[in-house]
Amino acid sequence: MIVDLRSDTVTKPTQGMLEAMWSAPVGDDVYGEDETVNALESKLASMFGMEAGLFCPSGTMTNQIAIKCFTQPMDEVIADETAHVYRYEGGGIAFNSAASVRLLNGDRGRLTAKDIEPHINPDNIHYPRTSLVVLENTVNRGGGSCYTIAQIEPIQQLCRKHSLKLHLDGARLFNALVATGDNPKDYGRLFDGISICLSKGLGAPVGSVLLGSKETIKQARRVRKVFGGGMRQAGYLAAAGIYALDHQVERLQTDHEHARLLGEALEKQNYVQSVMPVDTNIVIFELDLRLPAEEFVAKMAANGVKCSTFGHQMVRFVTHHDVSSEMINYTLTILNQ
Repeated sequence: MIVDLRSDTVTKPTQGMLEAMWSAPVGDDVYGEDETVNALESKLASMFGMEAGLFCPSGTMTNQIAIKCFTQPMDEVIADETAHVYRYEGGGIAFNSAASVRLLNGDRGRLTAKDIEPHINPDNIHYPRTSLVVLENTVNRGGGSCYTIAQIEPIQQLCRKHSLKLHLDGARLFNALVATGDNPKDYGRLFDGISICLSKGLGAPVGSVLLGSKETIKQARRVRKVFGGGMRQAGYLAAAGIYALDHQVERLQTDHEHARLLGEALEKQNYVQSVMPVDTNIVIFELDLRLPAEEFVAKMAANGVKCSTFGHQMVRFVTHHDVSSEMINYTLTILNQ
């Protein structure tokens, strides 16, 4: 048995998803003529109470397009120090948008209005102009920690007070929604831009959608073209996203339960120093110094369980729809050996 807990990006399309992809009506999306892409963009925009959407190959692209649309060169972006847009997007903020980043130390990657306000620069030529705040939900390096709408509202009010844009890297937003029970439409009233990833917990093979106002998405479509993200008969991929939204959201709760079981088992092991709280489908834990992380990962792999190091003595497990209850039970057996 092989259990792949490295990431929820390793999922493969289900049979139903493949059938939806095979039968999708398509056209040329650069001309705006792919009806399946149009349907996906409209579906997500309506779901989140926003005006329009733009289908892109990756969440990195949707995030970088949004930052490009919401900043000018010499501006500054506020984000948590663990933010994906800063750590894992290849220096794209500097390269694509010529903006600096003010990194804050939040609570497992989550910021508050109190955290943010002191770091909004005054209107002074010595400082970059603060123009954008980026939140991440759920927070990858925060062990899948998530915001509630009530926690985001004060941040949105602060951004409006200072005329700042607010963007959400919603790479695992549906995991957060399943965990909190919040209404997706509330996100549309709070954010200027939202990136929705379809290829993680939702299980689509490729793709993310950027949501925003019609004006923002018009500009975003131009930036996507410049970034090389214009696709042609992309409806075959968009169909997978539609299928995922229709059939694979509620089952995320199973992934959360599996992650909780793993977290509870790890807390009982004498070779584990600490385990981050498990809120959704990510389990991050610190190993005792007597067991190097690379050695632990190698031992797990030798027993058919794939996982990843995640910094000094840190390891990450991520549950997803390709990991069954049987596989979780097998992994628990390996951990307890």
